[in-house]
Amino acid sequence: MYRPLLFAATAALTITAPLAAQQTPQTPPAPPVAAKKPHQVKAPFGAVREDDYYWLRDDTRKNPEMLAYLKAENAYADAVMAPTKPMQEALFKEITGRIKQDDSSVPYLDNGYYYYTRYEVGGSYPIVARRKGSMDAPEEILLNQPEMAKGANFFQIGGSGVSPDNRLLAYAEDKVGRRQFVLKVKDLTTGKTLEDAIPNVQAGFAWAGDNKTIFYIEKDPVTLLGKRVKAHVLGTPATADRLVYEEKDDTYSLGIGTTSSEKFICIYSGKTVSDEQRCAPVANPTSFAVIAPRERDFLYGADHVGDRWIIRTNWNAPNYRLMTVADSATGAGKAAWKDVVPHSAQVFIAGVQPFDNYLAIEERSGGNKRLRLLDNDGSSRFVEADEPAYSMGLSINAETATDWVRYTYNSLTTPATVIEANMKTGERRTLKVTPVPGYDASKYVTERLWATARDGTKVPVSLVYAKGFKKDGTAPLFQYAYGSYGYSTDPGFSPMLPSLLDRGMVYAIAHIRGGQELGRAWYDQGRMFNKKNSFTDFIDVTRYLVDQGYAKKGRVAAMGGSAGGLLMGAVTNMAPQDYAAIVSLVPFVDVVTTMLDPTIPLTTGEYDEWGNPETKASYDYMLSYSPYDQLKRGAYPAIFVGTGLWDSQVQYYEPAKYVAKLRTLKTDSNPLIFRINMEAGHGGKSGRFERFKEQSEYLAFALDQLKVK
Repeated sequence: MYRPLLFAATAALTITAPLAAQQTPQTPPAPPVAAKKPHQVKAPFGAVREDDYYWLRDDTRKNPEMLAYLKAENAYADAVMAPTKPMQEALFKEITGRIKQDDSSVPYLDNGYYYYTRYEVGGSYPIVARRKGSMDAPEEILLNQPEMAKGANFFQIGGSGVSPDNRLLAYAEDKVGRRQFVLKVKDLTTGKTLEDAIPNVQAGFAWAGDNKTIFYIEKDPVTLLGKRVKAHVLGTPATADRLVYEEKDDTYSLGIGTTSSEKFICIYSGKTVSDEQRCAPVANPTSFAVIAPRERDFLYGADHVGDRWIIRTNWNAPNYRLMTVADSATGAGKAAWKDVVPHSAQVFIAGVQPFDNYLAIEERSGGNKRLRLLDNDGSSRFVEADEPAYSMGLSINAETATDWVRYTYNSLTTPATVIEANMKTGERRTLKVTPVPGYDASKYVTERLWATARDGTKVPVSLVYAKGFKKDGTAPLFQYAYGSYGYSTDPGFSPMLPSLLDRGMVYAIAHIRGGQELGRAWYDQGRMFNKKNSFTDFIDVTRYLVDQGYAKKGRVAAMGGSAGGLLMGAVTNMAPQDYAAIVSLVPFVDVVTTMLDPTIPLTTGEYDEWGNPETKASYDYMLSYSPYDQLKRGAYPAIFVGTGLWDSQVQYYEPAKYVAKLRTLKTDSNPLIFRINMEAGHGGKSGRFERFKEQSEYLAFALDQLKVK
């Protein structure tokens, strides 16, 4: 186990710092060199590994030697990236120029009020507001986030919710970036924040019907796992909060929310292969009844509307089916559930939103997600799309007594669009197209391709390029993927895309196994002992695009973040010659050591994603691809690694160790940049413009390596 390191006054970090005074224009700066300190990492079954950089872990984030190393890396990054400053500034100006600064969201109706967010010119954070009954009514500002964020290095509102009587607003606030939120309450009649403040909670919560009780999830202060559901009564001390439920199994995570009918508060316990849901009436939430007890390989989620429950489940249905049970029969368990939409081997049910008279169903087919509207009488229709590769998903639908369903649509060429569709008539009306100043969608083309992986599997690829592009094998390619947790990377518009495409680049998303674009089997084929499929799929997509003339070999940049950073580390080790540049953001690269430590956030809940290395079979397989452990002496591409010191999802010391070790092994002269945001967590800096500064830096890095001007 980790113990804080003790330092003597002379125990200084060995760093070659890129000081300007030591440089000449012709002399490249020397990279930092981290000290090696022998440390053994032991597995319960006896395996031992040497980890010379384990000392870089400091859970307090106060170790002066560690901080000195990170600062030296940032200084080195500044020096090496200095020649790209003009490109960074150009990209930032272009990207932010495509953002309407005083933009606002489409209002939605909830319990008599229209809610929306809006930005003011120059504002980094939104103002959350509402109007009673009509958008012509006076504006009530709920959260003035620009004011709330003043003086904070990081600021985030994780969630907010108004009490049933519309009088109080609860919200979760984070000013560190570690996702340990503080639950606060604002009186909307007076504008004053109440004295109630509950620290170390998850972002989600639920109001009881009495308008004074809030159910929230308390985190473990070490693992950051949501462990306990508590009920707080306004005006009472947090120490008096009632314990409602405690999750004893650390492999499960907790969630809480209110059903679509607003009649029930539900507690959700879940992991990769098992779910359990318990609910209580909002009017009297004293006893939570389990909908169906947890079983391994049994997944479900239940929502309530009218006098029935709608259940999405994999029970005898790998691609899920929809079932229903009346309120009066919920105590009978699964035996009382009846099919609404049966299982299909070709169609994956990704989600459902119940309304009083119909269901809006998110389905995946052919790699795309589409919407199906199912009437209570059994008739249905699909919401149409006009492009070969697109992203479609349910938007906020707070009211269930309506024939209109609101959804979002966008693609690699189409900016995010909010649309309403009428269940009865099929009519569609566009409520908003996100304004993109200076952008002309007709100048670009999007395609859906199917690359053949080495085992014969067809892997979907979404790509976009400027009109006039010639498939002659000379273009630079920027390829992205994620491919873990069953998360599907749907193709969506980004204001950075035209900056790449206008410079002659092709942008591609590889929908590799480990996502869920092609159903649950697609996910299962990219996790646990099948994880290497994710990596080889990505490499094979790259080679396919090069072979088909979409890109030139040696002019390919790859990017991924978090679990996608694991992907980047793996493909860098497996096929370094295929990539000129790698952008790896908050990367999960120290797989075995992290998964051997149950005190690290997320570890215990991910045994069914990666495996549990406490068993030899999982240990050996995970070790065989863990990027940190598989680093070897040799030539590597140019690599940009980014992290946040306060990251709670992938701890900063994973990429720190990875970079320190790689510096000692790489035999090439390609740059290795390590950028550490000392005031941010997993999502980078807060504020809508700050992230574009970070994006402009790593894009400039990639463009520079691809010789794109």
